[in-house]
Amino acid sequence: MVTTKIRKWGNSQGLRLSKQVLDLAGISVGDSVEIVVAEGQVTARKLPSKFDLAELVSRIPKQYRAGEVDWGPSPSGRR
Repeated sequence: MVTTKIRKWGNSQGLRLSKQVLDLAGISVGDSVEIVVAEGQVTARKLPSKFDLAELVSRIPKQYRAGEVDWGPSPSGRR
Protein backbone atom coordinates (compact mmCIF):
# COMPACT_ATOMS: atom_id res chain seq x y z
CA MET A 1 0.00 0.00 0.00
CA VAL A 2 1.25 3.47 -0.89
CA THR A 3 0.19 6.67 0.86
CA THR A 4 0.40 10.08 -0.82
CA LYS A 5 -1.30 13.49 -0.61
CA ILE A 6 -3.35 15.59 -2.97
CA ARG A 7 -1.30 18.68 -3.85
CA LYS A 8 -2.10 22.02 -5.46
CA TRP A 9 -1.04 22.07 -9.11
CA GLY A 10 -1.69 25.46 -10.72
CA ASN A 11 -5.42 26.14 -10.38
CA SER A 12 -6.14 22.43 -9.92
CA GLN A 13 -5.15 19.65 -7.58
CA GLY A 14 -2.92 16.73 -8.47
CA LEU A 15 -2.05 13.28 -7.27
CA ARG A 16 1.51 12.16 -7.95
CA LEU A 17 2.03 8.48 -8.57
CA SER A 18 5.44 6.86 -8.27
CA LYS A 19 7.04 5.02 -11.18
CA GLN A 20 6.67 1.80 -9.20
CA VAL A 21 2.89 2.28 -8.90
CA LEU A 22 2.56 3.10 -12.60
CA ASP A 23 4.69 0.08 -13.54
CA LEU A 24 2.51 -2.21 -11.42
CA ALA A 25 -0.59 -0.80 -13.15
CA GLY A 26 0.98 -1.06 -16.62
CA ILE A 27 0.61 2.69 -17.15
CA SER A 28 3.25 4.90 -18.76
CA VAL A 29 3.64 8.66 -19.06
CA GLY A 30 1.40 9.81 -21.91
CA ASP A 31 -1.07 6.92 -21.65
CA SER A 32 -4.77 7.79 -21.57
CA VAL A 33 -6.64 6.76 -18.45
CA GLU A 34 -10.30 6.67 -17.51
CA ILE A 35 -11.18 8.10 -14.11
CA VAL A 36 -14.25 6.63 -12.38
CA VAL A 37 -15.71 8.04 -9.16
CA ALA A 38 -18.16 5.82 -7.29
CA GLU A 39 -19.08 5.29 -3.66
CA GLY A 40 -16.38 7.65 -2.37
CA GLN A 41 -13.60 5.97 -4.36
CA VAL A 42 -11.56 7.21 -7.32
CA THR A 43 -10.31 4.59 -9.77
CA ALA A 44 -8.02 5.12 -12.76
CA ARG A 45 -7.62 2.51 -15.47
CA LYS A 46 -5.50 2.56 -18.60
CA LEU A 47 -7.41 2.90 -21.83
CA PRO A 48 -6.32 0.81 -24.80
CA SER A 49 -4.41 2.65 -27.51
CA LYS A 50 -6.56 3.75 -30.40
CA PHE A 51 -3.94 2.66 -32.91
CA ASP A 52 -1.35 -0.08 -32.78
CA LEU A 53 1.11 0.32 -35.66
CA ALA A 54 2.04 -3.37 -35.75
CA GLU A 55 -1.63 -4.35 -35.98
CA LEU A 56 -2.36 -1.79 -38.70
CA VAL A 57 0.63 -2.92 -40.77
CA SER A 58 -0.40 -6.57 -40.37
CA ARG A 59 -3.70 -5.70 -42.10
CA ILE A 60 -1.97 -4.59 -45.31
CA PRO A 61 -2.46 -7.34 -47.92
CA LYS A 62 0.79 -9.11 -48.90
CA GLN A 63 0.16 -8.41 -52.60
CA TYR A 64 -0.37 -4.65 -52.05
CA ARG A 65 2.09 -2.42 -53.92
CA ALA A 66 1.99 1.34 -53.45
CA GLY A 67 1.79 3.39 -56.63
CA GLU A 68 2.13 7.00 -57.64
CA VAL A 69 -0.87 9.29 -58.02
CA ASP A 70 -0.87 12.14 -60.55
CA TRP A 71 -2.56 15.16 -58.98
CA GLY A 72 -2.13 17.25 -62.13
CA PRO A 73 0.24 20.14 -62.77
CA SER A 74 1.57 22.10 -59.83
CA PRO A 75 0.40 25.72 -59.62
CA SER A 76 3.06 28.23 -60.53
CA GLY A 77 3.41 31.99 -60.41
CA ARG A 78 1.21 34.47 -58.59
CA ARG A 79 -2.51 34.11 -58.35
